[in-house]
Amino acid sequence: MVPGNTTPTWLDGRVLEAAVSIPPDEDTVIAFDRVSVVRAGNFLIRDLSWQVELDERWVVLGPNGAGKTTLLNLASARMHPTSGQAYVLAEKLGRTDVNELRTRVGITTGRFADQVPPGEKVLDVVLTAAWSVVGRWRESYDPLDEARARELLEQLGMTAFADREFGTLSEGERKRTQIARALMTDPELMLLDEPTAGLDLGGRENLIGHLSELALDPDAPAMVLVTHHVEEIPPGFTHALLLREGVAVAAGLLGEVMTAENLTKTFGLPLVVDRFGDRYTARAA
Repeated sequence: MVPGNTTPTWLDGRVLEAAVSIPPDEDTVIAFDRVSVVRAGNFLIRDLSWQVELDERWVVLGPNGAGKTTLLNLASARMHPTSGQAYVLAEKLGRTDVNELRTRVGITTGRFADQVPPGEKVLDVVLTAAWSVVGRWRESYDPLDEARARELLEQLGMTAFADREFGTLSEGERKRTQIARALMTDPELMLLDEPTAGLDLGGRENLIGHLSELALDPDAPAMVLVTHHVEEIPPGFTHALLLREGVAVAAGLLGEVMTAENLTKTFGLPLVVDRFGDRYTARAA
């Protein structure tokens, strides 16, 4: 989306001319210009032009195989594009130290929980992000680090669980712990990969409430949240990118992109979309 433009950018598989500013300015956290990712002859992402500004909160929606995970891998500097230009935090992928760049990006994924020792204390799961390690060993942390970790756990409603073992937590509590960890290093960009996946209704709504508070905080980093479901979009998110088979269907302001027509194209099924306040629902037409 062109900065300052309130009109959605309609792509429908076409390459969009001048969709992004290259090179980006300091307020642009993601700038993809005609980016494609090809593996084994297949396009995972095709000719994607997309721009995320510092104060924006984006949701990325699409069915399985749409390219959402590939998009996050690019945005977290864990993958390079096959063609096109990709900038993250004003650093061009392929021309920068990705290890340094990754320290500036907070990310939560479903795979992370499997890496945490079950006996690790919740406080230490958050604290060890300061050293970019999983599992506390012999590294030392100063009182400021511990104070920040406790502050983040409090922000996410996890204060009472600080001394609990990670393996004893519910799925929702694990998700909130992971978000606290991702925020520990004060990232400039926050990526959330299906944060509500696997949660029951209560756990989902609890987490959406915390994500909404984070999204509405002007001091929070730019955010990109990936999901399959419109019901999981937290209030406070401002923009949406719809993907299908690696191609952008629509991108722009959330309220203008989230239409039945766009979601029908995205999911390949006639859909009815309803909005209740700041929340959305979708069902088969």
